Amino acid sequence: MKSISSLILTPILILQVSYALAQHAESSKGSSSHSNKKIELYTTAENSNLRLSSSNNLISNKPSQQTSEKVFIEVDPKKTFQTFLGIGGAITDASAEVFAKLSPKKQQEFLTAYYDKKKGIGYSLARTNIHSCDFSSESYTYIAEGDKDLKTFNIDHDRKFRIPLLKKAIETAGGKLTLFVSPWSPPAFMKDNNDILHGGVLLPEFAQSWANYYAKFIKEYEKEGIPIWGLTIQNEPMASQRWESCIYTPEAERDFLKNFLGPTLEKDGLGSKKIIIWDHNRGDMLEKRAQLVFSDPEVSKYAWGIGFHWYETWNGGTPKFESVANVNKAFPNKNLIFTEGCIEKFDATKFQFWGNAERYGLDMINDFNNGTVGWTDWNILLDQNGGPNHVGNFCFAPIHADTNSDQLIYTPMYYYIGHLSKFVRPDAKRISNVASNKTLLSTSFLNADGKIATIVMNQSDKEVVYEIKINSLKNTITIPAHAMQTLVY
Repeated sequence: MKSISSLILTPILILQVSYALAQHAESSKGSSSHSNKKIELYTTAENSNLRLSSSNNLISNKPSQQTSEKVFIEVDPKKTFQTFLGIGGAITDASAEVFAKLSPKKQQEFLTAYYDKKKGIGYSLARTNIHSCDFSSESYTYIAEGDKDLKTFNIDHDRKFRIPLLKKAIETAGGKLTLFVSPWSPPAFMKDNNDILHGGVLLPEFAQSWANYYAKFIKEYEKEGIPIWGLTIQNEPMASQRWESCIYTPEAERDFLKNFLGPTLEKDGLGSKKIIIWDHNRGDMLEKRAQLVFSDPEVSKYAWGIGFHWYETWNGGTPKFESVANVNKAFPNKNLIFTEGCIEKFDATKFQFWGNAERYGLDMINDFNNGTVGWTDWNILLDQNGGPNHVGNFCFAPIHADTNSDQLIYTPMYYYIGHLSKFVRPDAKRISNVASNKTLLSTSFLNADGKIATIVMNQSDKEVVYEIKINSLKNTITIPAHAMQTLVY
């Protein structure tokens, strides 16, 4: 196996250089001779040193030649779609525990890498767990077992690692981070299997206690100065896992929201919190849950939208982007949000495996093009072993820490995510983006400041020349093999 030190990159310096180059964009000569439209181009490419790097040299100054091989991407800012919420990742117990093992210098580098809008990739969205999940070092809850009245409720456990990291992330992000929370399981005594692990279902007699639990968690976190924007009802409600899990049929989730969770949050002054249903994979069930909840006015009034994961490909199938599109078409007034995805089955020899990044690019571009408003990666940080994890369910994160050498390992996934999170900002509008063929994947957003960000991905083994067209303006650009680009103009 390669030594971990040989895999370490220095993205902060790269991003600083890239951003510095952008600052004197007015004197740069990156536009084609066809127009005065100024484009700033950033590229990440395999088998190169390009990592979110300023790369205006890939914009041609020569008139484009009309060839059958060239790809054309036409952008129309007058045709707008969903409003962008943000991109980010989950701040789990595991991430917080690993973060605490880093030196102060490396902690600051890490925070800057993710949350600084200029020097890093500007994460604006986050998720965290309500008591333990698989990416915790142990199972725990916030109450004494059997305390249905929640008299013993306290979040002392989280004050050691997770709350300090959340506060630092919010500060680095400029004081605001859109944070939603998710439970993996009710306490054991509230379930029919009397086990916080291994699935089971919520017992009817504890439905109100469990609804109260969400409200108490939100209030306690907000007392700590951590605003909660929203919540999902249950992580992966159709999966009985060897870790924290709980099963909800579509009808059970609907009824819990309608009769307990929704009314309880309203009664406790938390009615403005955004409630997200499903929080599981794309596919037929995504559509079924949406239909069941959103078609019932008495329960739909509590649901801001529906969340989904990407693990429907676990058994070798293809991503079911069409189910996202179908829900968006059927319920245009509801929101779609990607709530979790990661590269499963950790392998320390694949920190720099490019295919992992391309999976992110493929999914992000397709999810946004099908109406998704926000996209949330899984753990923001894991150690050199893909953990900690109390059930051995190790996986990849965009950044890993070698806690033995106090070094950060930046994977290609970090840069691919950054091509969207850094340049597409909250409140942007997705705009029409049409490619002449499927050689390249692309999407475009109009930011609130009037700047357009077009993201282009090349999964092929060859560089591709494409022409970007907006109104009557054209620019010819080369994208290397296995690369991601962002055009800002």
